[in-house]
Amino acid sequence: MDQYELIRTGYRVYGKSISELARLTGHCRNTVKKAIRGEPWGYREREHQAFPALGEHLAVIDGWLEGDRDKPCNQRHTARRIYHRLIEEQGFKGSESTVRRYVRLAKMQLGMAGSCTFIPCDPEAGYEGEVDWGGAIALIGGEAQRLKFFCMRSKYSGKHFVRFYPCERQQVFFDGHEQAYAFFGGVFPILIYDNLTAAVRKVMRGKDRQQQEAFSKFKAYYSLDARFIVMESFP
Repeated sequence: MDQYELIRTGYRVYGKSISELARLTGHCRNTVKKAIRGEPWGYREREHQAFPALGEHLAVIDGWLEGDRDKPCNQRHTARRIYHRLIEEQGFKGSESTVRRYVRLAKMQLGMAGSCTFIPCDPEAGYEGEVDWGGAIALIGGEAQRLKFFCMRSKYSGKHFVRFYPCERQQVFFDGHEQAYAFFGGVFPILIYDNLTAAVRKVMRGKDRQQQEAFSKFKAYYSLDARFIVMESFP
C-alpha cells in the first residue's frame, strides 16, 4: 500500500484524523488534505516511512505483525508488548512512542488497524461486490460479433450490473467500475476479483499479488479493498 492509498484509506475507512495521518506518514497537513481530496500526487513518494530510531528492528517488528495476521485477536501483539520484547530481546534503547507510531502505521498497511470482531456468515448490505469479465456473441447490423461484458455483482442482493465492450482493456475496465457505481448508487468498500490482467501484473504465492500501477491508483482513489481469488493446486 503506497502512502497516497494509505492516507485515503486511513481517513475514509479507519476514521483517522488529518493530524494523526500527518504524524503517521511524516507529511504536512496540507499534503494529507490534498491526498484526501483526491488531487494528483505531485511528487515522488517515499517507498518507506523513515523511523531511524528503530533501524534494524523494523524487520523484526514486521515479522511479528505478519505472524499475527492468522492469530485470534487476543493473541496478537500490542504496541506495548512489542516495545517490551524489543527491550528484552533486541536491546532496544528508543522510546515507546516511536514504537507505537510505527506499529499503528504497519497495522494499517496490513489491514489490521480496525478493532477485532467476528466474521458474519452473511454479507453486509452494500459492503461487498464481485467483478469479472465474460464473453458473448451479439448480432450487430445482421452480423455476429464477439463482445466482452463487464459484470459487477452485489454479494448481498445478487443484483448484477452488466455492460458490453469490444475488448477487455484497462480503460474500459475502469469505465465499467464507474458505470456500475452509478448503477448501484455507491461504491462497494470490498471488491472481489478473479486474477484479471487489468488489475494483476503477477500472481504471487497465496494471497499476494503484484498489482498493475494504474489499478493501484484507481483503487486508492476510491479507497477500495481489492481481494483476489486464490487458485488452489490439486495433485
